[in-house]
Amino acid sequence: MNMKQGDSVVVGSERPLGSAAPDPSAPDGSATTKSQGKAGRNLPAAIAVGAGLGISLILIMVFAPLVWIGVVALALAVATYEVSKRLREAGVLVPRIPLIVGGQAIIWSGWPWGTTGVLSATAGTVLVCMVWLLLHQGLGSAPKNYLRELAVTIMVACWLPLLASFAVLMVLDDNGAGRVLVFLIAVVCSDVGGYVAGVLFGKHPMAPAISPKKSWEGLAGSLLFCVIGCLLTVTLILEANSLIGVLLGVVLVVTGTLGDLIESQVKRDLRIKDMGTLLPGHGGIMDRLDSLLPSAFVAWLVFAILL
Repeated sequence: MNMKQGDSVVVGSERPLGSAAPDPSAPDGSATTKSQGKAGRNLPAAIAVGAGLGISLILIMVFAPLVWIGVVALALAVATYEVSKRLREAGVLVPRIPLIVGGQAIIWSGWPWGTTGVLSATAGTVLVCMVWLLLHQGLGSAPKNYLRELAVTIMVACWLPLLASFAVLMVLDDNGAGRVLVFLIAVVCSDVGGYVAGVLFGKHPMAPAISPKKSWEGLAGSLLFCVIGCLLTVTLILEANSLIGVLLGVVLVVTGTLGDLIESQVKRDLRIKDMGTLLPGHGGIMDRLDSLLPSAFVAWLVFAILL
């Protein structure tokens, strides 16, 4: 649903993890076609895909809120595959099967057992991954890069399924469908506001070494759109104090922007433009979840404390 610029330059898959990414301003890596324009993407395709996803999620929230759990689980399975594939291409052999299966356990355990189930499944996934990496090459030889690959594996487990589980916990709370709608609308408002303000007025880069297209003007646009969107949706959908909407809008812009920058830095380390190619004009599933994942936890926390 968001319309963000990919930050990195695509190169071959044979590279060391953590090597410096090429300069995005270099002529051999940054030129965009006329069809992409300042967006850096195929804008008509991006809008069509984003609108289709948005309408589908609204219909789910209105008519079958629990289907949201399956949507989150499917999206996380694909995103985990994308991330693990990219890491393996960079020479980091994270255990793909335990991460995908464990991620499903983390997502689905929140339905019957709440936060206890989520945390238990996360701990179990980490333990299985520790043993899996230890035995990957057999007991006859010591595993190579065990500490590095275990650290990255735990990071992926916490970054993807653990954070996504809070989107599931959200829908299980009182008026859960309304909470998820407010959360999704807030993220969309932040993305649209940042995109519009960045394209029209962006002149001062916010983090040029990480995401050259992000500007302070874009951040201001995100803040304006998101606060207005949250104020209206919290008041009209959740029938709660409008000040909660203002607070939610501010914190979601901060967490969404940081989530986007985190994925941008990961892609720079891996020297790739997108995590995948599944969504035309957007990249992969993970490229659409970067701001949603940390925002899901923050939104759940704000709702749990203040509603």
